[in-house]
Amino acid sequence: MTYLNVYPNWKRLSKDRIDQNILEALSHNINYYDSPKMGVPASHLDKQEFAPDSQVLEGSTYLKTLINNPNHIGVHTDTDLSEPYFAGTQRLEAQVIKIISEDILKALPDSVDGYVSSGGTEGNIQAIWVYRNLFNEVHQLHKDYSSIAVLCSEDAHYSMDKAANLLNLTITKIKVNTDTRVIDSDHLAITIEALASQGIDKIILVCNMMTTMYGSVDQLDDYMSVLNNHPEFKVKVHVDGAYGGFFLPFTHPDQPLNFNDSRIDSFTLDAHKMLQSPYGTGIFVIRKGLLKYSLTDSAQYVAGMDCTLVGSRSGANAISIYKILMNYGPYDWAERMLALADRTTRLKNQLLNWNVRLIHFEGSNIVAIHHSFITPVIATTYGLVPDNHHHPQWYKIVVMDHVKGDKIMQFLQDFKASQLELDHHKQDDENDTTFLQQHFDKLSTSHVRHRLLFMTLSRKRNQKNAKSLEPITKN
Repeated sequence: MTYLNVYPNWKRLSKDRIDQNILEALSHNINYYDSPKMGVPASHLDKQEFAPDSQVLEGSTYLKTLINNPNHIGVHTDTDLSEPYFAGTQRLEAQVIKIISEDILKALPDSVDGYVSSGGTEGNIQAIWVYRNLFNEVHQLHKDYSSIAVLCSEDAHYSMDKAANLLNLTITKIKVNTDTRVIDSDHLAITIEALASQGIDKIILVCNMMTTMYGSVDQLDDYMSVLNNHPEFKVKVHVDGAYGGFFLPFTHPDQPLNFNDSRIDSFTLDAHKMLQSPYGTGIFVIRKGLLKYSLTDSAQYVAGMDCTLVGSRSGANAISIYKILMNYGPYDWAERMLALADRTTRLKNQLLNWNVRLIHFEGSNIVAIHHSFITPVIATTYGLVPDNHHHPQWYKIVVMDHVKGDKIMQFLQDFKASQLELDHHKQDDENDTTFLQQHFDKLSTSHVRHRLLFMTLSRKRNQKNAKSLEPITKN
């Protein structure tokens, strides 16, 4: 539990105090109605469609911010280097970055830059972009990136593939164990040798802090124990905490993926997952001194430091994160995540009592069930997401805030009934096989015997599959 943890920047505030802070911030932003300023290519949202005097706005400082339409272009962890027109809400974004980097990810005070991004994909691309440019400049590659590779596990998010494609980089994925999702150290060693033989000696390593499919967590030491045998490699480490960044540090306060580890330089988090903020809301944080490698010199008309991938950003996204964080505070947030983890553990334990093959990482809210235990009706009724829609091996359950005990109980009842049906089908198949083998034994031609066996079994399976698509009836 995290009651003994200290959170110097993150304090729970009353809703009134939160709203007062936001309204005060908005008062320090440009007022398009009253200000004589005419050089900014921006304005409030269209008042014909988004009425600024609507009564709906009275109860929501988030909606008021959305209507005021502040542009948070750039990076605001150094407020002297920001556009002055939106200084009020930019300061609240800087406070959000400070809470996440220092209180959640254990960075030293004022040692991290960052911004509210559009989500994990942007943050991952941003990190790889920074490190590619760093390698290019420090090692004078003259934009020849053939000596750089992105290294991650095969469970890594597909945004790594996007980043490699966009940035013209090699990407190499390490195999994982089917049931534990731990990287294969032998395959890693072989891969590193192969990369070295290709002239690659610079690695952008991406570690997973809870994958969205399995909730699996990479151990950085698993990678570094192999990479340390190759001192010629230069390595920059990024952590993809898009799913686990707001979860794992509270269910496992001593988890090692944080800024205390000097080998790690950046993190991605998604606020629109566990934090339940609006979609298009993420966080990218990185040690100070590194964002300069993504600074675009041609953006001379932007005051300060626009090192971001996306450029102009809605300040309302930062305000949504600020409201949620300050409404809960660190201890209530920890209790919320622990409650989800506990609910997931109880679900997992019941499935294990039924000898179900599954994947679950302690302290996560994901259970992945092997496809052999999942019927089409169960998958469809409960919207279970497969690891691969074409050839599924695992189906996942994600215990989010709305997945309460009654839903879990109903799932377990239906799942148990489906297992009885599966067992019945398996027994029928065994009986059919025995019967057919006995009665076709005397056929003189083996080809005819096998063909009849295949046709009969296929017909019976088709009949059973059609029956399995009927809804489960409940007593």
